[in-house]
Amino acid sequence: MSTKKILVVLTSHSDLGDTGHKTGFWVEEFAAPYYAFIDAGAEVTVATPKGGQAPIDPNSEAPDAQTGATTRFYEDQAAQDIIANTHLLSDMKQDDFDAIFYPGGHGPLWDLTDNTDSIALIESFLQANKPISSVCHAPSAFLNIKDASGEYFIKGKTVTGFTNSEEAAVQLTDVVPFLLEDEMKKRGADYKNTADWTAFAVQDGLMITGQNPASSELVAEKLLAQLNK
Repeated sequence: MSTKKILVVLTSHSDLGDTGHKTGFWVEEFAAPYYAFIDAGAEVTVATPKGGQAPIDPNSEAPDAQTGATTRFYEDQAAQDIIANTHLLSDMKQDDFDAIFYPGGHGPLWDLTDNTDSIALIESFLQANKPISSVCHAPSAFLNIKDASGEYFIKGKTVTGFTNSEEAAVQLTDVVPFLLEDEMKKRGADYKNTADWTAFAVQDGLMITGQNPASSELVAEKLLAQLNK
């Protein structure tokens, strides 16, 4: 079987609104899927809107946010080098990959929701019948993609993502540019969720979404299963 090639798209955005605090991508949401992918024999390429160093959300480096996958990442210089030298998103082509995955953290709300390169790339994956996947806040990258008829792609489709109550729990409801759960519902999606901080992922056709950091490995498993069909 030929090696599966997965494009991972991370945020380049590092400012948490006007708070003076930093954000970026959530380490666990990159690390767990990354190792699931490479351990399954897949080849992973990482891109960001600006290229170069992808910003890590400092909160994701807190002791209570660590898992086996994050520990492995911190001990893996090669993986850290990949994060420090990401490709430019605008250079990425759907033809070169079998699937695309967006890890979360709050950053994507700012720089991947309306990103025209990202939107066009995701739409090209769908047109080529290739799976798209994301977790936590990163399903925001799917909010503005459209189908061939010009309708929002998520309309009528089962999705999940970071919940309003989880946003309230981290006290960022008034900081984020929008609430992901609300925006998905506004676009007519069939939004599903489970208890806060519990692993939960759903698949609807080619689209796989996960609710929160705990869901990242579930998303990776579903994506690998889809690729191996």
